[in-house]
Amino acid sequence: MRENTIRLQPGDTAPDFTLDSADGTPVTLSEVLKEHDRVVLYFYPAAMTPGCTTQACDFRDNLRDFDNAGLAVLGVSPDSLSRLAKFVEQEGLTFPLLSDPDRSVLTSYGAFGEKKNYGRIVQGVIRSTFVVSSGLTVERAYYNVRASGHVDRLRRDLGL
Repeated sequence: MRENTIRLQPGDTAPDFTLDSADGTPVTLSEVLKEHDRVVLYFYPAAMTPGCTTQACDFRDNLRDFDNAGLAVLGVSPDSLSRLAKFVEQEGLTFPLLSDPDRSVLTSYGAFGEKKNYGRIVQGVIRSTFVVSSGLTVERAYYNVRASGHVDRLRRDLGL
């Protein structure tokens, strides 16, 4: 399997972006960082699938701890706005889900490319999470994370 060309590391500059949220409101990473100390930016394959639902609900259920630590949470997938809106409503999600239908932001973070899926090499979303701080600095970068247990690991790593 070929490595993806982009792999962000701590200390790198995170690509800034503006994407529409599930309710159609544009969200810009650098603007969110003006209101929060840091942002947890997570990329996931598809709304309303078992793993992605588990991960989103884990963030929802632990959002108070992230908020109290000055961290905003943003989820990004290639899903349409209507699918994201349905996911938000269905699961009672209380943080922004952003639509990246052309996968440009996913690609700029190294969260889209070749991956193994059931032993086959396919192109797709690489479940990844980044902690971005002021100045768009990547504080932490996690690639190929598991949907279940990842939020707990992130909370431990961040001391929440």
